Amino acid sequence: MTTRGRHWGSACTALLLTGLLAACAGDGGERQRGDARGVVPVLGTTANESIAPPRRSDRGNPPFYDVLGKRYHVLPSSAGYVERGVASWYGRDFHGLATSSGETYDMHSMTAAHTTLPLPTWAEVTNLANGKRVVVKINDRGPFVDNRLIDLSYAAAIALDMVGPGTARVEVRAMNGPQTPASSEARVAAPAAVPLVTAAPPQAIDRMFVQVGAFSQEDNAARLVARLRASGFANPTVVSEPDGRRMLHRVRLGPIRDAGEFDLLSGRLLAIGVAGSRLVVDGTP
Repeated sequence: MTTRGRHWGSACTALLLTGLLAACAGDGGERQRGDARGVVPVLGTTANESIAPPRRSDRGNPPFYDVLGKRYHVLPSSAGYVERGVASWYGRDFHGLATSSGETYDMHSMTAAHTTLPLPTWAEVTNLANGKRVVVKINDRGPFVDNRLIDLSYAAAIALDMVGPGTARVEVRAMNGPQTPASSEARVAAPAAVPLVTAAPPQAIDRMFVQVGAFSQEDNAARLVARLRASGFANPTVVSEPDGRRMLHRVRLGPIRDAGEFDLLSGRLLAIGVAGSRLVVDGTP
């Protein structure tokens, strides 16, 4: 996310969706070159390498989310994903802040933000202007700017030689796991054996809810529940859980089936003067 990675527009405001979001244009404050720690070396993979599909993050993977009036649908899988478009990058302004997946953004690590690929996804990014390529871990959401495909970390932008221009035409190709890109020579010489793909660990079943409000005072949550019941909403509930040093009491409706039901409930809430509802996802065994 930024005006680049958590990013949307020049304001670069961080957006939280179930503890989630994040990306946009080249980082004007990061034009000077610096230490690109964490740059992935160009190496091949062995023919017998076993590749386990990465487990989806508990955060940053709702079925859909809304930013600036646009709805994004998170892909169920990154398998077969290949896309070309414009890459931008984000740097110092977001260094040390939380990404949509909950990880801390490190401008010197090989990471990226994408609007719809599952978190995490490892992807090979190729600069179409110079042929340079890197592998990044997509762990953030964004960029929320038209005609942008991916927002890269400062380290990745350095490796692709695009820090100065700020943007570049790239190809993004999803990978099975945290591998490194093979060089052209290695790809020609490598045996044609197909890597073994192991089964992913069992995934939790996601249940969707409409979060109507969150309160530090339980009495305020109880009052909202009473108001919702009086307005005809079925089964509003309070979920209380620690948030740092305090308890946070979240008022929810659901579970819901799909985006259509979310929109219907959101409209009913607005009709009674309750704004700011958002989608939350819980994983159940």
